[in-house]
Amino acid sequence: MARRKHSPERVINKLRQAEVAIAEGCTVAEASRQIGVTQQTFYRWRSEYGGLRIDQARRLRQLEAENTRLKRAVADLTVDNQILKEAAEGIPAAASAWDTSSRPWMSQRDVPAGSSVIPGPPSATSQSLRTTRGI
Repeated sequence: MARRKHSPERVINKLRQAEVAIAEGCTVAEASRQIGVTQQTFYRWRSEYGGLRIDQARRLRQLEAENTRLKRAVADLTVDNQILKEAAEGIPAAASAWDTSSRPWMSQRDVPAGSSVIPGPPSATSQSLRTTRGI
């Protein structure tokens, strides 16, 4: 059976009612019954919210929600990272963007220093200019 979510304010108020009943001499079972929860729920609430003020309980709930969101983001990024690693395994380590052996139209002098642009094959116009100029 799914647990019903209670607001922190409501939980703290019910805990206060139960603590008053226990201080008046009721057992934990009777106090739990008075506030409408099981003993297990009473003990769980007391361990989680016992001694907290309402504003602290609200902040706790906000932090738990943020923590869940961040955990989900880390999980998504981990999956993305794993996919990229697996994709990179298919690329040989020696292959680089400026490996001129796979581009017969390029020589090492055509590679600009520090450039990250991969040039394509020369156009017919640039090849004819090289031929006529003797380059």
